[in-house]
Amino acid sequence: MKASVSWTGPGGMSFLAETGSGHAVLMDGAPEGGGRNLAPRPMEMVLLGTGGCTAYDVVVILTKSGLDVRGCEVKLEAERADTDPKVFTKIHFQFTVRGRGLKPNIVERAIKLSHDKYCSASAMLAHTATITTGWEIVED
Repeated sequence: MKASVSWTGPGGMSFLAETGSGHAVLMDGAPEGGGRNLAPRPMEMVLLGTGGCTAYDVVVILTKSGLDVRGCEVKLEAERADTDPKVFTKIHFQFTVRGRGLKPNIVERAIKLSHDKYCSASAMLAHTATITTGWEIVED
């Protein structure tokens, strides 16, 4: 996997990130750090990526289990250390899974499998953060 990150230049703290798969994402800093609040912060991108990683896993696992999944949302709340490096110290993942006839034990198992086995991002963050999960099923 490859990526590049380039500072957009004087007058701010924006960076253009380009992925190996050919996609571009802008990141920016907070105004108090010289940024202009034009895009997500880099650590917000880490959190978003982790949410995407685990939601992807959950959808794949549920679909392969033969369930009629219609939606999957994960809301994340994180806390960071007060001192540098300001790593994540706590992350809570709250899943809302929508579908027809979803089985609670299989949804719970899919979330557990994602965090314990498949999601590379949450596996890395688990070295510094206490990770908790919650979930609900919405019949669609």
